[in-house]
Amino acid sequence: MQALIGIAFAIVVAYAAYRAHALTISGAMAAFIIGAITFGVGGWQAALVLFAFFLPSTILSRVGKRRKRELVDIGKQGARDAWQVAANGGVAALALILAPIFGSVMYAAFAGVFAAASADTWGTEIGTLARGTPRSLLTLKPIAAGLSGGVTWQGTAAECAGALLVAAVASAVHFAPFFPVAVAGVAGAFLDSALGATAQSLRYCPSCQRECETDPHACGTPTVLRRGFAWFENDAVNFAATACGALVAVLLV
Repeated sequence: MQALIGIAFAIVVAYAAYRAHALTISGAMAAFIIGAITFGVGGWQAALVLFAFFLPSTILSRVGKRRKRELVDIGKQGARDAWQVAANGGVAALALILAPIFGSVMYAAFAGVFAAASADTWGTEIGTLARGTPRSLLTLKPIAAGLSGGVTWQGTAAECAGALLVAAVASAVHFAPFFPVAVAGVAGAFLDSALGATAQSLRYCPSCQRECETDPHACGTPTVLRRGFAWFENDAVNFAATACGALVAVLLV
């Protein structure tokens, strides 16, 4: 019965997110799969942990939309597609599938994933709106707003808040302990920024004479790889960050 209720609820949530333009059709399908596993295996406690990430992140993505539309140098914007959903929640779904084998430590891994995803999303959504110039986590040199690897104090504070919220919910519903999940969230967000400043592909538009993360650039000009690996883009970085969140939570439980 729990599984059937979970599937029905996952359909409703995925459809509502699609209608609200938070997800593309492929993103809604991926969200349904992850949601069905979450509700069906983890129950309402796991669902609340997921919502502690998804709902605030969706709201924050709508704050300052005009400003964010001007950030033409960054990668994917707007509704999340299947790859983005999988990058943020795929490891969490796997953790629940493995829970019957490895026990409750997998619940901490699940919460650690969404703490990391929440921290990264809060940091990005608030950091891009921050006054002042972001600086590279690696070199501390100023970089364009929105480019991966850039940090601001506002974005860093937002990362901590996003991780703490998920950890607080996980602890409040007795799903996973607070401290491991909170640390896992911050660790995952830090790794995201570190990879964004090093291994993630950074490209250059010869027409606009500016760095960007897309090929072609928003102006239509093909871009050239300036740093990192061509295949290592934002979704891969997010996957690595959430996997880090899961691992750190498991190690600290």
